[in-house]
Amino acid sequence: MSAPVTRVPSYQRRIGVFWWVHKRSYFLFVMRELSSIFVAWFVVYLLMFVAAVAGGQQRYDEFLDRATSPLLLVVNAVGLAFLVLHTVTWFALTPKAMVLRLGGRRVPGTAMLAAQYVALAVVSAFIYWLVVKA
Repeated sequence: MSAPVTRVPSYQRRIGVFWWVHKRSYFLFVMRELSSIFVAWFVVYLLMFVAAVAGGQQRYDEFLDRATSPLLLVVNAVGLAFLVLHTVTWFALTPKAMVLRLGGRRVPGTAMLAAQYVALAVVSAFIYWLVVKA
């Protein structure tokens, strides 16, 4: 018979629930991940808006009445802040995650960032024009 195997207990440091709050990079990472909830919320909210418009004037008016409730205004304001965070942090990750070459030369990360923000501004201006001017 062999002797029983004994395990030596190893030290395991306890990690608190809010370990990510103490370092800025971890905090931004977790906030970016949480922002996905608000991205999903805005997709659902947009689909509800489209359904209300398709449902006729009465459903559209009911949607607008609900949209002006204080709770929804706060949720949408917080959601907008998280969407801005989501956009800025993902734009900042692009040059680190992707190497872009033009003519055999690597495109600098700042040029990639600038192109993203210009594209965002152009698309936003076009949507504004569609909604307000048309």
